[in-house]
Amino acid sequence: MKNILFVASEGVPFIKTGGLADVVGSLPKCVDKRYFDIRVMIPKYTCISQELKDKMVYKTSFYMDFHWKNEYVGILEAEVDGVKYYFIDNESKFGGFHPYSSNVYEDIEKFAFFSKAALSAMPLIDFRPDVIHCHDWQTGLIPVYLKERFQGNEFFHGIKSVMTIHNLKFQGKWDVPAVKDITGLPDYFFTPDKLESYKNANLLKGGLVYADAITTVSETYAKEIMTPFYGESLDGLLRARENDLRGIVNGIDYSEYDPSVDKFIDFKYNPQNFRKHDDRYCIKTY
Repeated sequence: MKNILFVASEGVPFIKTGGLADVVGSLPKCVDKRYFDIRVMIPKYTCISQELKDKMVYKTSFYMDFHWKNEYVGILEAEVDGVKYYFIDNESKFGGFHPYSSNVYEDIEKFAFFSKAALSAMPLIDFRPDVIHCHDWQTGLIPVYLKERFQGNEFFHGIKSVMTIHNLKFQGKWDVPAVKDITGLPDYFFTPDKLESYKNANLLKGGLVYADAITTVSETYAKEIMTPFYGESLDGLLRARENDLRGIVNGIDYSEYDPSVDKFIDFKYNPQNFRKHDDRYCIKTY
């Protein structure tokens, strides 16, 4: 049995702004549970609906050094469709009406906190992952922190990380002094072969450098992002890691996208009746 922990900034049914949430919410429940125990960790945003918050149960809490402060970190859990979710709680970081801010600096601080808190929480949740599956730039610091300060803890020895690119355009970039101050990472992490990219710090780049493997949403996209046109200035790094890069096509949740019960389809159908002809619903083409 392999233990896998998905860490992401969003996941259905709790919070969704795009396709990332669909993957994080649907893939874990579809993997064969005889061989894999997959769990999910996301922030506990205050904008999550009260109905879903009511499913959460407090597990524990602790305080963590972050950005020159001693910050509260709460851990809650809930189970949906046979998948256990963990939530990192800190209202000062995850408050507001939307999971993301229009200010990139605020999001970099928020998700740097989330990345460090997620790793710090793992020894307390009675679940040691063999693999941490990180999604997009918001979790790019997890492979970095995992190889840096957390290696001194025996709990983390041997844990591997996978970095999945859902959208390469968004990378979590800000000036080096500010990111160095937020993350607490020493100077040698901010060089062109690590987190520095065109004079800025780049959180996604850090994840791509330090992750043990890299995946993206299709074989075609995996090839495209190794070219200058689609590579968003990271094509050189991705070519250098070509042997560790795989394209895996996103699937769909058949319980969510079932045309026989889908509430967004006016006329339901299934494999038995989809060929039936009815002139009332015939679409004419010319």
